[in-house]
Amino acid sequence: MKVTDIIKNADKPLFTFELLPPLKGHNIDTIYNAIDPLIEFDPAYINITYHSHDVVYKERNDGLLEKKIVRKRTGTVALSAAIKNKYKITVVTHLICAGLTKEETEDILIDLNFLGIHNLLVLRGDPPKSKRLFIPEKGGHAHSVDMLKQVVDLNNGKYLDEDLENAKSSDFCIGVAGYPEKHSEAPNMESDLNFLKEKVDAGAKYIVTQMFFDNQKYFNFVDLCREKGIAVPIVPGIKPVSSLKDIELLPQIFRIDIPEELVKEIKKCKTNSEVRELGVEWTTKQSQELIKYGVPGIHYYTLGQSDNIKKIARAVF
Repeated sequence: MKVTDIIKNADKPLFTFELLPPLKGHNIDTIYNAIDPLIEFDPAYINITYHSHDVVYKERNDGLLEKKIVRKRTGTVALSAAIKNKYKITVVTHLICAGLTKEETEDILIDLNFLGIHNLLVLRGDPPKSKRLFIPEKGGHAHSVDMLKQVVDLNNGKYLDEDLENAKSSDFCIGVAGYPEKHSEAPNMESDLNFLKEKVDAGAKYIVTQMFFDNQKYFNFVDLCREKGIAVPIVPGIKPVSSLKDIELLPQIFRIDIPEELVKEIKKCKTNSEVRELGVEWTTKQSQELIKYGVPGIHYYTLGQSDNIKKIARAVF
């Protein structure tokens, strides 16, 4: 079922979550172990993230550095299919511009279509750790809206090979990301909203937000989107704090604010376990307020660990 249909037909706020593919060398049981504790809360769909390659430099015997391209996480398409088959649940597969040519993108879309996986979250992806700016793959997409348009073309039966005859159309439902605190590379919020509207006008059917810890940021973002004429569902995405380092890492990596009240409470904690419990408490209250506001659902970023999400879901759903 398409995400938009799930949202439209829901009689209560939806519970959904996101998982990372296992690290190379690990098996799929790590994913199943994260999913199993959450099944009792009837998740409406599960998102599977896509990760581009990394560039690493290894010292050779002669002392020189050798550049290597490695993938630390693989198997997004296969993993999506395995989860769909095992749990009989809708899976949303992430698709990013980073590391993919247009031809590779089309091949992934064809495979997903064959597997009956018709929900995508289309993203640009982050620059490599060694780069400050995003540089698209040669023959790839520079912006998520361009990849989105490629998906829409496939939905209309338009493939890269224009000589194909009787080409079959795909049927993808496309979601995109929204940033309540502005994308880090956007010059201002107005510009960021214009980019978002461009993606919706191009065919995006719903929006999932970047994490936030102050619900007012989300409320304001929704108001701004509606004023801009963006009428699609906007699903809040949130993550509980879980580490003493979150105060420094989350603002640095995701360019988001952590409310001073939460910062003070984290600083009182002595261990990561205490922070994890604090995260459960804060995110539970955050979730309850969001549901009272009338959100279509709440999307949780698990980072592959579900014990804290289970506590939150039990209190909220």
